[in-house]
Amino acid sequence: MSTEQHVAAGPLPATEVWFLQHGLAYFVPEERHLAREALRPRKFLPAAVLTVLLALAGGVVLAWLSDELTAAPAFLLTIGVLGAAAYALTALRTRPIVVWALRRGLGSLRTLLPMMSRALPLLLLFVTFLFINAEAWQLSASLSPGTLWLVVVLFGLLAVAFLLVRLPEEVDRTDDDVDDELLLRACVGTPLEEECRALVADPDADPAAYATIAGFERWNLVLVLVVIQAVQVLLLAATVLVFFLVFGGLVMDVGVQEAWTGKEQGSIRNLPYLDQVSVPLFQVSLFLAAFSNLYLTVSTVTDETYREQFFGSVLREMERAVGVRAVYLALRDRGPGRPA
Repeated sequence: MSTEQHVAAGPLPATEVWFLQHGLAYFVPEERHLAREALRPRKFLPAAVLTVLLALAGGVVLAWLSDELTAAPAFLLTIGVLGAAAYALTALRTRPIVVWALRRGLGSLRTLLPMMSRALPLLLLFVTFLFINAEAWQLSASLSPGTLWLVVVLFGLLAVAFLLVRLPEEVDRTDDDVDDELLLRACVGTPLEEECRALVADPDADPAAYATIAGFERWNLVLVLVVIQAVQVLLLAATVLVFFLVFGGLVMDVGVQEAWTGKEQGSIRNLPYLDQVSVPLFQVSLFLAAFSNLYLTVSTVTDETYREQFFGSVLREMERAVGVRAVYLALRDRGPGRPA
């Protein structure tokens, strides 16, 4: 059914289209039901077992070919994450959520400079001291490609795990103070704008009572925050990586790199097509960028200054989603024979 047909069918179908267009797929009962069915063991266990078997086989082959034992767990974790992401995007119906969150995150590029001005100076000051430290170069240069890959993946998983623990607290705050004024403000420009006014004016109706978020709908909002946060933090971490590659290419000559890494003279090689970037320079820059990614993830959630910079506009959109959902549920409970 097209958007025009949904609008003609009534405010509830039109609102469900609005939910899908704004990354709120689990606010739609049908989508939520399909996701719940996909989590049944008979549905996801075959795909999970197949993914694990393929990852184990590929990891063993890769470790044997590269003669690096750490390549196996790194490959296993990577394929496991990619397999879980693919299942979530398809069977768990998270594609509209992720697509909207990616657009929202990439759309915030204009605010990247203010974020960098607040988040990066102290971080760069700290990690630059690590960058010009011989021990950091020795540690990074001693890591095999498989081990470095595993370290980067583990840093990334730790950052995501931290977000999954802390961000539900941000979601829980959005439905604490829902009132009629918030509902009217949230429904402006949505298919429920007129119905919201009627419900608020009705003394027998209490749409604010439907504001509590739980279950799939709560995790819908958490996923939106995780994706937006990941996009913004990865952009900042990429900036750190580029900064150290450029800075190191300018000031770290081959003699210094050989002395700090303990490698033999003439053994340091450059990356293909990047004559100014040596392999040890890339390794230490990537290691520090991965560490910076974890540091920024923690800081943007726990520090109030960073939190407002990263989450301010997103939290306002979450309040809007909560308000529209409350009116939507209130209308559904009235039934077709009891219009607002």
